Formats: sequence, C-alpha cells, structure tokens
Amino acid sequence: MCWHAKAPAMFEAFSNGYYLGRLYVEPYGGERPAMAKAQHERVNEQVYASGEGVERLDAPLVMKLDDCHFPVHGATDVPADTLALPQSVLDSTDFDGLPALREVLLAKAERARELLTWFTPYELDADRAR
Repeated sequence: MCWHAKAPAMFEAFSNGYYLGRLYVEPYGGERPAMAKAQHERVNEQVYASGEGVERLDAPLVMKLDDCHFPVHGATDVPADTLALPQSVLDSTDFDGLPALREVLLAKAERARELLTWFTPYELDADRAR
C-alpha cells in the first residue's frame, strides 16, 4: 500500500472512487466552494500527491454532495471541518436546511482526475480562491 492511499482523518474508505466524510456544510460569501486551507492542503497531500518530487498542495479537491460534484479550494476564512458553498452553487442545487452536518464524498485521485476535466479553468484556478 502506498503511503498516500490511506483515507484522510476526516474521511473513510467508501468505494473504489470515493472516501466518505461528514462535514459541516454552510453558505459562503466566497466565489468557489472552500474548506479550511490547512485541512485542504493536508487532505490534498494524503489523497492526491504521489509522494514523488515537489507537488502542488493547493490544487482543488473534488467533492460530491448529493448528486453535485464541485472543485473545492482552501481558504483561510473557512472554519475547520467545514465545506463552505458559495451562493452560485446553492442557487443551482436543492441543498436544503443549511447550515448542517452532512455526508460528503471526496473523490480519490484517479476519479478526481476524471472529474476535473468537467470544470472550467475559472473553477479550477487556485489563485482565485480566497
């Protein structure tokens, strides 16, 4: 088993393509889905890094809530253990009863590479995350 194949602390193995976790999901004033920057980097390293050479830890994570996938960036203004969703995401979904503790899927590295091809460069641009 590779050092990075283990599920991150806030997630557990769920299927071939996803880890399952519970995060507090809340509305967010930012432009893109986000989670606490330190946690984002830690999860990114554990799930997406190969362990070879210098690797980016600010690339978006791919998460799924209900039937919606979205790239998630790190942000300093989001509390730990929280998935913060901007109004643009909330407007295009039927996520009711937020804020709330919800089950969230985190795409494993291979699945994430597949899914990232669906998003626009704007959605993936880590420099635009706050």
